[in-house]
Amino acid sequence: MTSETRNMIAAVVLSLFVVVGWQYFIVTPQVERAAVQAEIAAQQSTDEGAVDLATPTATVGEVASTTPVAEQSTFATRQEAIASTERVRIETESLTGSINLAGGRIDDLSLKNYRETVDGDSPIITLLTPASAAGSFFVEQGWVVASGGSTKVPNGDTVWSAGANRTLTATNPIVLTYDNGEGVVFTRSIEIDDKYLFSITQTVTNNSNGDIALFPYARVARYETPDVAGFFILHEGPIGVLGENNLVEKSYGDLRDDRQIDYEANGGWLGFTDKYWAAAVIPEPGTPVNARFSWNKPAENDIYQTSFVVRSPTVVAANGTADNKSYVFAGAKVEADIYKYENELGIDRFELMIDWGWFNFITRPMFLVIRWLFELTGNFGVAILLVTVMVKAIFFPLANKSYASMAAMRKVQPEIKALQEKFGEDRQGMQKAQMELFKREKINPVAGCWPMLIQIPVFFSLYKVLFVTIEMRQAPFFGWIQDLAARDPTNIFNLLGLLPYDPTAIPLIGTFLAIGIWPLIMGITMWVQMQLNPPPTDPTQKMIFGLMPIIFTFMLGTFPAGLVIYWAWNNFLGVIQQYYIMRRHGVDVNLLENITNIFKRKKADGDKPAS
Repeated sequence: MTSETRNMIAAVVLSLFVVVGWQYFIVTPQVERAAVQAEIAAQQSTDEGAVDLATPTATVGEVASTTPVAEQSTFATRQEAIASTERVRIETESLTGSINLAGGRIDDLSLKNYRETVDGDSPIITLLTPASAAGSFFVEQGWVVASGGSTKVPNGDTVWSAGANRTLTATNPIVLTYDNGEGVVFTRSIEIDDKYLFSITQTVTNNSNGDIALFPYARVARYETPDVAGFFILHEGPIGVLGENNLVEKSYGDLRDDRQIDYEANGGWLGFTDKYWAAAVIPEPGTPVNARFSWNKPAENDIYQTSFVVRSPTVVAANGTADNKSYVFAGAKVEADIYKYENELGIDRFELMIDWGWFNFITRPMFLVIRWLFELTGNFGVAILLVTVMVKAIFFPLANKSYASMAAMRKVQPEIKALQEKFGEDRQGMQKAQMELFKREKINPVAGCWPMLIQIPVFFSLYKVLFVTIEMRQAPFFGWIQDLAARDPTNIFNLLGLLPYDPTAIPLIGTFLAIGIWPLIMGITMWVQMQLNPPPTDPTQKMIFGLMPIIFTFMLGTFPAGLVIYWAWNNFLGVIQQYYIMRRHGVDVNLLENITNIFKRKKADGDKPAS
């Protein structure tokens, strides 16, 4: 086997390894955790602490746990749980829901601009759910009494007063009030912008005769283990950026194993992220906090929590007032909104809420370019086509050299065949003579691999953009492609839907039967482009190159349609580019004749009598 053959096979095997690896680790979910549907522990009790808040250091005194145990899932539906308590409405351009006056919790939130499916009549996305319903997910703020203190503070059972103002909007904040009956009044002022950020100011008015010391806290609680996609390249679960601890990403399994993980930080944020949505609590930037990721299981179901407590106590003098401000993000992970909050509020690395991955220096610029092109064209699919043209233009000099070398390879094909006839089985002599020929003609035999290798980082960054950015979710192209982030919904194995069955549901092989129209187009364009390359002389190499379009067609069948469209369009542009460059270098390329000759040879081989 010549060095040319070994190099070409190595390059092809490497490319196949990348695609197969993506299929195994990315496209096919490794782990999909089933939702736990059983009911959760007994009704909330303020006397029993189940999930502790982060405790300030000993230098500021020990803080007792005041977080109540999980409430029993006492209502059959989420709607019944919401209707069972007095509430304040939330109504903005982006959100609808309510704040529970029992506990003052933000525990009912839905996203107006996002639906569960591409069907315009499907339900809007539900993000937060009350603690008394299945799948509880809520946000809470409060105060913790310093060690030795006896001040009665509000808790999860406290019923707050809201006055006449019962609707929170982007222009209309609300104020909740609680009088503990001991001369201390707690006030909670809640504001919201037109997107997904709540600003919450907790105020303590001390009308008693003595000073009091309290620690403000905030937490996000999630009862039951949620379903996650389980993809290798995407984090879903507890997350935060906590000062020198940098980005902290934990799985739900991590919390079950560790039970409790504590951090000290100045500012930062923490919460839970899903693929497209998140809820997080955020102290004022620079505030020293103790942060905690924790898990508990007081009964049948899991309770996960992310929380922070401000390390320095808020001391409220007699007849004095003090306050603390924090923020809550609860909504869709829209890139522009995330970066706006980071820049305007100074939230430490809030952009990491979006999982750009290790190669964010490629992934995010790719997204920004695609979004810019979308703003010009109004279609993300068209934006992908245009960014492909831009990438082709950027790498044109390298592609030009590669295709020029391939053109030279085609020109010397007669000489290579002559050498094969001359040296016969003398592999060493053949290799030496061939390398002398390449050197004389200034040919790099592996230059043709570069166009394929160039695609890999672009392919990965585009895949990441399609997979993690909410802007791509349910983004339509044309015709039957109504979601660029989902696979092509057509399937050639049921005649594009004419036969009433789903080939992908077949056990074992179903994953590889997701061949729609666009994956088929991609495979054809890849095969056509390969007919422009010099025909392999080595049988093994020829076999591998012949199988590549078929393998890639099956592998990319389950990939997002936007990615398959990119690859097909990239192949089509490659055919034009390669044809032009090879003709410019004096190679007579008759693509149609090359293709017809393949079928003629196959027919001739089939007509040969058996020996």
